[in-house]
Amino acid sequence: MLKKIVSGGQTGADRAALDWAIAHKIPHGGWCPKGRKAEDGIIPDRYHLRETESEEYHQRTEQNVIDSDATAIFSAKPELTGGSKLTADFAATYGKPVIHIHPGLDGAAEMLARFISEHRIEILNIAGPRAFEESEIYRYVTTILNETIYH
Repeated sequence: MLKKIVSGGQTGADRAALDWAIAHKIPHGGWCPKGRKAEDGIIPDRYHLRETESEEYHQRTEQNVIDSDATAIFSAKPELTGGSKLTADFAATYGKPVIHIHPGLDGAAEMLARFISEHRIEILNIAGPRAFEESEIYRYVTTILNETIYH
């Protein structure tokens, strides 16, 4: 049973996950870089995030993987790059379940629901590209989360 959504607060996939959690009254949290740094400036206080000691994104990425039961990485493309690939690498390093959700998958919402159920995930880290890299990712994350929880 999903009890909390964790994310890093960056624009795009991270904000979609946090906004979705807030809208559905699901507790949320996670780590963000020192200074609440994001591509659009300072991450708003409405997101209940803790700051890492570093302004570098990799520290918050690693900490969010560590503090979660599993990670769902969303992207518009079937291959992971940049911070999304780093997230998957951290999940492998720490032996945490990870799933990659993208539009090329049939039944993505059902796959995510099964992943949550099979791994008995209570705290789910949601990651993916920032809005600048994939402008449609916010809507995609929101759609899949809605279909996963309310299917």
